[in-house]
Amino acid sequence: MDAQKKMNLFIVDDDKLMSITLKGFLEIKFGIDINITIFSSGEDALKKIDDTTNIVILDYLLDGKNGLEILKLIKEKNPKTEVVMLSSNEDIALAIDSFRAGAKDYIVKGRGSWNQISRLVMRVITKPIRILVKEFGISKYIAIFLMTFVTMGLMVFFILKMLR
Repeated sequence: MDAQKKMNLFIVDDDKLMSITLKGFLEIKFGIDINITIFSSGEDALKKIDDTTNIVILDYLLDGKNGLEILKLIKEKNPKTEVVMLSSNEDIALAIDSFRAGAKDYIVKGRGSWNQISRLVMRVITKPIRILVKEFGISKYIAIFLMTFVTMGLMVFFILKMLR
């Protein structure tokens, strides 16, 4: 998959070990389909957020602005970016505030949290198939076939173009 077509995912957490480990987990799970960048502060991530940023996994407790403040700024900059709040804080009010600010989900760190993240990432990656099924009423299998056929066709086209 070409670098322009890869899903761009940001991990924003001041816990370096957690960020590196989560990045490794997601790279194993999704391979070359995803481009992952780690940031230790929300402010650094905001500098890089643009219309190609698909997913942000955002810790709530950060130095500087907290995750909720960063979430609001991300949504101002690119409303289409899917933001997943990741926190060790189990406060329901914080989760509700996160959803109101535009978070796709609020995940409490701990057992099973990485599997939840990988399911959310998978949903974002497979969104074109869901759109074909919902908007055009075709079966999921035909949508997968069409997406595969179009992808392979584009790959052949670009390979032939490069060989000329």
